[in-house]
Amino acid sequence: MAEIRPYRASDLDTLYDICLRTGDAGRDATSLYRDPKLIGHVYAAPYGVLEPECCFIAEDGEGAGGYVLGTADTKAFEERLERAWWPALRARYPDPPDPNTPDERMQRLIHHPHRIPKRIARAYPAHLHIDLLPRLQGQGIGKRMIERVLAQLAAMGAAGVHLTVGQRNERAVRFYRAYGFTELERHGAPFDVVIFAIATR
Repeated sequence: MAEIRPYRASDLDTLYDICLRTGDAGRDATSLYRDPKLIGHVYAAPYGVLEPECCFIAEDGEGAGGYVLGTADTKAFEERLERAWWPALRARYPDPPDPNTPDERMQRLIHHPHRIPKRIARAYPAHLHIDLLPRLQGQGIGKRMIERVLAQLAAMGAAGVHLTVGQRNERAVRFYRAYGFTELERHGAPFDVVIFAIATR
């Protein structure tokens, strides 16, 4: 049985690795990116650096195999990213005018990150991301990790939590529905995502 433990600063490379290995709608995206850290710059690493108290790692005998990452206040986190995360990356990566490759699409997000609509953040101010490598899937670990981070976010005062998942990631969509998340919105191309939410109290 995997242990779920708090994030440590030494786990940062693990966040990058798991994010890449689950970055193609839950499948391994290693072959898609020339720069293997780009997707982690956007979707994983800033949580470990800026919100470590809301991050948890799933670890078994083979090592870390999953994470759940979050923040209790999405709007405040977006502002922290603007001050403390995006500037260095924007200096390192150019803003592609017409992004076509996975690398270019991540670079575009570094310069023009998605912002959650206020109508969602008001009711569900917190948000989370969860990714598990295949060896830890189907064992109830995802449910345990969601419960752990929801308890932490509730303790920090968040009344509700939202998350965004790609429509192609059918396994994740089924998981959130089964857990009890409510579908709030569905967006087509170019994003093709579903936004789910759940109250924490």
